[in-house]
Amino acid sequence: MKNCILAIDQGTTSSRALIFDSAGHKLSVGQQEFAQHFPDNGWVEHDAMEIWQSTIASCRSALEAASITSEQIRCIGITNQRETSIVWDRETGLPIYNAIVWQDRRTSDYCDELKAQDLEETIQQKTGLLIDAYFSASKIRWILENVAGARARAEKGELAFGTVDCFLLWHLSHGRSHRTDATNASRTQLFNIHTQQWDDELLEIFDIPASLLPTVEDCAAEFGDCDAEIFGSAIPITGIIGDQQAAAFGQCCFSAGMAKSTYGTGCFLLLNTGDQVVKSANRLLSTVAFRLNGKTSYAVEGSIFMAGATMQWIRDGLQLIQQTSESEALAEQTSEDLSVYLVPAFTGLGAPYWDPTARGALYGLTRDTGVKEIVTAALLSACYQSKDLLIAIEADGGTIASLRVDGGMANNDYVMQKLSDLLNLEVLRPELTETTALGAAYVAGLQAGIFASLEEISAKWQLDQRFEPSKDHAWRKTHYDGWLDAVSRTRNNATSGES
Repeated sequence: MKNCILAIDQGTTSSRALIFDSAGHKLSVGQQEFAQHFPDNGWVEHDAMEIWQSTIASCRSALEAASITSEQIRCIGITNQRETSIVWDRETGLPIYNAIVWQDRRTSDYCDELKAQDLEETIQQKTGLLIDAYFSASKIRWILENVAGARARAEKGELAFGTVDCFLLWHLSHGRSHRTDATNASRTQLFNIHTQQWDDELLEIFDIPASLLPTVEDCAAEFGDCDAEIFGSAIPITGIIGDQQAAAFGQCCFSAGMAKSTYGTGCFLLLNTGDQVVKSANRLLSTVAFRLNGKTSYAVEGSIFMAGATMQWIRDGLQLIQQTSESEALAEQTSEDLSVYLVPAFTGLGAPYWDPTARGALYGLTRDTGVKEIVTAALLSACYQSKDLLIAIEADGGTIASLRVDGGMANNDYVMQKLSDLLNLEVLRPELTETTALGAAYVAGLQAGIFASLEEISAKWQLDQRFEPSKDHAWRKTHYDGWLDAVSRTRNNATSGES
């Protein structure tokens, strides 16, 4: 029977594929890492064809691990790193430049020019987003301006733009489908989240031809078929949703007031605001949480650029550990009074600072500082940044009663307990922390008729562990004040040009 769902989870450092059965249980996983390219200071790129190849390899690995064939796959759901921008040739499907990754800061000066033109209010009102190099629009413009002949070819309709979901869909369908969903569209800074349409004024501001853009669908929709040549049989692609929205969907955050925080490459906290677009006064983002049957649900989001990526740097860059799983035992050996702070501003700081000039720094080193202290400071940086987001949400009038967590770092008990302590909040970890892929499976399964309703999906959420605060106000204040001081010094150093 065709009762399985193939969920493609295309992330920033690896491509993953998971197979779920009709009850939402994980059957298998395939994964392949791919190269990160840093051609200049603050630049981050991926080879888009390597993304495609690693995605297909992961899917085949997952099928083999589950001991099933493509004939047993009912539908495909796609979730993806958002904002990462690809422009390709409509005839060949080949990118005209590397994918410019969401972390990339090369367009910061251009974004400053837009701010100087007093365009931030216009852009935020339409998109819910602040002007920043993080989003796709300035990346697309950079490609058109810097790749020889690109603008002329775009004007002729020879080129296509897409976020990673769109690029994968194009290749899965052999170029027959140029579509995306409302969550990914909402991160381009070209999409009006109120009208749910590409916005002509925004296209004019960024000087981007409308002919580049894909058709925008609901998250659960008929996106096209995966070509039979790829896996052996044609498979409907019935779900697309950006990775952070997918994690919220997998965590069943379907109602206003529900919140999740994902600890993957970055850290992203989403608070569902229902059918209301809540404009933040504290530099958080308003975004589309999901769109089903033409009805949009919104969210407030705080975006942190470095979480798991910080631990990848600790492992691969500094080589302090061989496996990130070693970090928990090291942290458990570290003093509760640790005053070492790592500010992981390797590609600037995200919410609520939005400071592209900041760069990573370590503070509070003493003669007895060693590997375990630095590793622990790296882990805690995700908790401190989450506290930044929570304070901004509360300043906007939002309330979070409990926080559902997921992503690789959510499996670290030390980090989750410290997160609960710092936030003074109940932290809930589900049995399955790979909720990003699960969210993609759920939206695809809704469209394919495997799941009947959001209520049915909500009943599937199961708690693994509950973390409750164990520290007092004085402890929280002392440690968080130290973090704020470290961030302040990092930003002041960047402003003054110090290294």
